Amino acid sequence: MRVLSTILFLFFSVFSNIYAQNKLNVLDYVDPTIGTVGEVLGPALPTVHLPNSMVRVFPVRRDHLDDQIRYFPLTSPSHRLANVFGILPLQGSGVDIWERKMIREEEIIKPYQYYVRAEEDDIQVTFVPTARAGFFEFNFPEKGEHFLRMQLVSKKGELAVSGNNMISGVEEFLGMKAYFYAELNTAFSGSEFKEGSGTSALLLKFSNAAQKISFRYGISFISRDQAKQNLQKEITGWDIGVYRQSAINVWNKTLNQISVQGGTTSQKRVFYTAMYRASERMVDINEYGKYYSAYDKKVHETNEPFYVDSWIYDFSIGLYPLQMILNPEKQKYFIRSYIKMYEQGGWMPGFALIDGDWPAMTGNYTAVWMNDAWSKGIRDFDIKKAYEGLKKNALEATLLPWQNGPAVSWLDSFYNRKGYLPGLYENEKEYVKEITNFWERRQSVSVTMETSYGDWAVAQLSEVSGNAKDKPLLMQRAQNYKKMYRADKGFMWPRDSSGNWIEPMNPSLAGREYYTENNAYTFNWHARQDLDNLFEMMGGRKAAEAKLDQLFRENIGIDKPHFWVIQPDASGLVGQYSMGNEMGFFIPYLYNNLGSPWKTQKRVRMLLETWFPDNIFGYPGDEDGGGTSPFIIFSMVGFFPVTPGIPIYHIGSPVFEKATINLPGNKQMIIEAKQNSAENKYIQTATLNGKSLNRSWFTHDELMNGGKLVFVMGKLPNKKWGADESRLPPSFLEIQKKDIENRMK
Repeated sequence: MRVLSTILFLFFSVFSNIYAQNKLNVLDYVDPTIGTVGEVLGPALPTVHLPNSMVRVFPVRRDHLDDQIRYFPLTSPSHRLANVFGILPLQGSGVDIWERKMIREEEIIKPYQYYVRAEEDDIQVTFVPTARAGFFEFNFPEKGEHFLRMQLVSKKGELAVSGNNMISGVEEFLGMKAYFYAELNTAFSGSEFKEGSGTSALLLKFSNAAQKISFRYGISFISRDQAKQNLQKEITGWDIGVYRQSAINVWNKTLNQISVQGGTTSQKRVFYTAMYRASERMVDINEYGKYYSAYDKKVHETNEPFYVDSWIYDFSIGLYPLQMILNPEKQKYFIRSYIKMYEQGGWMPGFALIDGDWPAMTGNYTAVWMNDAWSKGIRDFDIKKAYEGLKKNALEATLLPWQNGPAVSWLDSFYNRKGYLPGLYENEKEYVKEITNFWERRQSVSVTMETSYGDWAVAQLSEVSGNAKDKPLLMQRAQNYKKMYRADKGFMWPRDSSGNWIEPMNPSLAGREYYTENNAYTFNWHARQDLDNLFEMMGGRKAAEAKLDQLFRENIGIDKPHFWVIQPDASGLVGQYSMGNEMGFFIPYLYNNLGSPWKTQKRVRMLLETWFPDNIFGYPGDEDGGGTSPFIIFSMVGFFPVTPGIPIYHIGSPVFEKATINLPGNKQMIIEAKQNSAENKYIQTATLNGKSLNRSWFTHDELMNGGKLVFVMGKLPNKKWGADESRLPPSFLEIQKKDIENRMK
């Protein structure tokens, strides 16, 4: 009996430990400091906020290795581009008090709370966010003079005190205004404003007895009075713990949209931190029934969300496809917001920021995104008005990089006549005065490639919007990418205005005169709308596969410092493949199209393990406020959307033993990887809802209907799985639903 009791005790102890390990407290895995030091490019920001909300706060400093905090913004209205209303607690007087920084000693950052303790004077700061308001708590040591310094980050605006415990302000930024209204639980004994060289700040002085000062505030882009209303609706008490718990609840719900089991603690930290980063944008700036739009410079009344702060080129690749799975209702409002901006401003935005359109990058990626949404069943938006704006951008707008609006130069008319953007010869001086950005230049090959994809996306929406007559022209333009392929060189290559290939041209070292943020090795694969024909141009699938192999092996041909002078965005290099830039995320999955999915499995696992550690160097390039993290999320779960607009997902190599995607309508897609490990990265067999799956992809409908996808993993590749040529992932210009269905059989 004693032996049986001992056995039962050991059994239940082991079971309890396993249960505890699998019962995830997902917030414990999130570490906003991951990626906050950029080895080559800009660091990720350790932002404290609620998903898609107006108030975003972080310590302003060079990066996480910098121990000097300049200030905390009351919010960041535009990711990486603007902060407003800096605040910092200080102790002790002195002439440097207007420029003094806080030296960090101890710091804890979570999505729902920020905490820091200063090195020299032991001041402690705690911050908790709500959607349109925030709550700071400042703890001072017993002795010394206590201050709060409020500053206008742009040095343009006004700060005003009211009574002895209220402060408000307005600040100009990016051509518009932000407002705040704040209340303190402790009266200040005096205030002083200083304006001059490098300073525009207000100093609030408190008595030495004031040891804990609470500062609650509301933010608005409409008025100070609206900022006050936002505060009164969201923060009414002085117990910061109440609002902390509310923020925790929101984040738990958001992060548990995907739950994972198995893998290492490090992998879970990487995964859930990516989930947190993928929940920041777009940002809803509707303030309880009204919002200010920079697109027509008016205040509009509506109960519908109005979303801004979208970097469409980056987000159309992974972030928006991810949110179409997890939050299709929210995606609908994202698209509706873009349509409103078009109606208000006259052009469909590119990067739809709070201060208006920022037409960064190249191509009509707004069309790519909206077509992707339509192909995946997101239909509750005005498709006729959307198409009107997308077509206008496609056929009437300038194609020049980092510009939007009407055609401005002969280069635009040249493209419409000839079907490509001409490039310049090496050392030839730019003579088109409308190319205003010296650094970005023409990007002639990339413009042609990306415009072809955008025109294909618009073409897909022509019939459903009642404009079938437009489709032949748009589909013809969708093939313009072919004019860039130089068969004797095997690269997408620039032409001059006479149609001649430009010589000399080094595919590795050519910069923005021909390519966007990467070189010819990346843009060789950018005909995502027509991959089957692209491979034929390359000499067939076997030749294309050999070319893809070589991408990961090719020497850059120069030392890295000099390479990065030309290509600073091409970070995270594996051969010539750049893991640090969104435009290459789909490329490792192309082996599925070529009948060798085991190579996709091999490459994806290697890229995840190499370039995404759970430390401050955790991103190989710009994270771009949610642009890179979806690659992590998709790939660790086991699939990726290669061509937004074709509603299928390419299978990779799942990292976790089990991932449960909690879908709308109380459905779940469960992905199991049996016998999974670091060594067992290759898929041996697969079943979908109990039926054998011998293709390296599945459809959006199969995912959203819920079910169970089971892989059996092994150490050696099964080169026959997913290799049947008749069932490869579909990707060609005239793809129809029946084509997908035929390849599913």
